[in-house]
Amino acid sequence: MTAYAQALDTAHLAGILLPASVLSSGWFSVLAAFVAINTVMYVTLAMLKVLPKIHVRDLLPRNYIRAETRSIYPDAEEPGPRAVRARPEPG
Repeated sequence: MTAYAQALDTAHLAGILLPASVLSSGWFSVLAAFVAINTVMYVTLAMLKVLPKIHVRDLLPRNYIRAETRSIYPDAEEPGPRAVRARPEPG
């Protein structure tokens, strides 16, 4: 059996479950497109579920210093959270 005859033989098996008229119809093409898009969506969702979550707020710069104090003791001389405090020397 030549390669050409073998290719023709497998071409006849292409429509073994459904007739060729069904496989080339419009509704079957729409169904195949829907299944393809649905599969891609679910694969994407599964991959996003596996990857670590990205928080957009972590990527933005943070400014924790307020323009004015919100303390219940507004006249206190407490430095803000980013102020550098003098550390005592060890010894």
